[in-house]
Amino acid sequence: MNVFITGAAGFIGGSIATGLVQKGHHVTGLVRSAEQAEELTALRIVPVVGTLDDKALLIEQARRADAVINAASSDHLGAVLALIEGLEGSDKPLLHTSGSSIVGDASGGEHSDVIYYEDNLPAPTSDKAARVAIDDRVIASAQEGVRSAVLCNTLIYGHSLGVNRDSVQLPSLVKKARKSGVVRHVGSGGNIWSNVHIDDVVELYALALEKTRLAPSISLKAAKRHFWT
Repeated sequence: MNVFITGAAGFIGGSIATGLVQKGHHVTGLVRSAEQAEELTALRIVPVVGTLDDKALLIEQARRADAVINAASSDHLGAVLALIEGLEGSDKPLLHTSGSSIVGDASGGEHSDVIYYEDNLPAPTSDKAARVAIDDRVIASAQEGVRSAVLCNTLIYGHSLGVNRDSVQLPSLVKKARKSGVVRHVGSGGNIWSNVHIDDVVELYALALEKTRLAPSISLKAAKRHFWT
């Protein structure tokens, strides 16, 4: 399968791109510089230099691909709209990366026993409202001939599969602790964060790509968010 991936030089996107190449897929990845392009070429990923603001480029790559994975910014509406436009009416898969923080409590308080389901999500906090609106737009694209799905990863740990990148989450907390000599936690420390290894994230995207591609049909009701821990 010919897959176009945004964020292909990053921790998540780069790992997914490398994993798909290892599984025999042909992967084209969006990068921002010639240096990043060289890194991808070494991993047998075809680089395309550009940014999420390059609407025409994103539309063109989406139209050329058999499937698209948005693993760059979860908050860039313009990029999402361009990818949807490129895939409109094609019946091709679009996997969009969001995060489990869309159901998180911004107060950082004590943990809760509440379990959220797709059809019973809480109203988003003010800082996540725009992201949830983008997720909803991706899901709604199922009515426009796009086999869409939104994947909401939790706290990701582990080493990148190919590109030499760290997660922006746990490594940054560890670096700050080493620098200051103080280990910090969010809020009272009573909250609980689910986590997932990057290798499992890669397997998840590969599986979601295959299942979405092989689905006999897809509708707005069938296109959903998926939370993974």
